[in-house]
Amino acid sequence: MDSNNMHSPVFLVLPPEVTSQEYQATGLTATAYDSQKRVQKILIRKLKILGTAQILFGIMNFSFGVVFLFTLVNPYPRFPFIFISGYPFWGSALFINSGAFLIALKRKTTNTLIKMSQVMNLLSALGAAAGIILLIFGFLLDEEFICGYSPDAIQCGPITVLFLGILVMLMIFSIAELLISLFSSFLGYTKNFAEGCC
Repeated sequence: MDSNNMHSPVFLVLPPEVTSQEYQATGLTATAYDSQKRVQKILIRKLKILGTAQILFGIMNFSFGVVFLFTLVNPYPRFPFIFISGYPFWGSALFINSGAFLIALKRKTTNTLIKMSQVMNLLSALGAAAGIILLIFGFLLDEEFICGYSPDAIQCGPITVLFLGILVMLMIFSIAELLISLFSSFLGYTKNFAEGCC
C-alpha cells in the first residue's frame, strides 16, 4: 500500500484492494440485494427461538405433571382431573417434538422436514386446544378438590392457592403453545407457498 492511497478519501470507504487500478478499469458493478434470503434467515432464526420456547413449555408442563403425581396422599382419595387426563405428559411430548422439529429446520431445511414440522405443529396446536378444554374442565371439577377432602382447614387456603396456581400456569403455557404452534405452522405454510413448493 503506497502513501498516495493511504491518505486518499476513497480509502475511508473502500479498502486499497478495491481502489486499485484493475478494479477501477473494469468499471462499477453492482450486485442485486437479495431480500428473500434475508427474510428467510430472519424467519429461520425466529423459528429456532419459537422451537426453544416450545421445548421449555413442554418441560414445564411435564414438571407440573410430576408435581401432581405426588398429590395422592391422605386425605385426598384421587388425583386431580388434569392428571387423570394425562395432559401434562402427552401435551409435553407434543410440545417438545414440535419444538425439536423447528430447531432442526435451522440446521437443515428440506421439504420433508418442513412438512414434518408443519404436521407436528398442527398436532401440537390440537393438543394445546384439547389441553385448554381439559384445563377448563379441571377448574370446574376440581374446584373443591383440596378443601373438600381436608379435615384440617388451616392448610386448605395455601394448598388451594398452590393447586390453582399450577392450573393457571398450565393454562398460560397451553395458550402460549397454541399461539406458537399456529404461528409456526402458518409461517411454514406461507414459506412453502412463497417458494413454490407444495
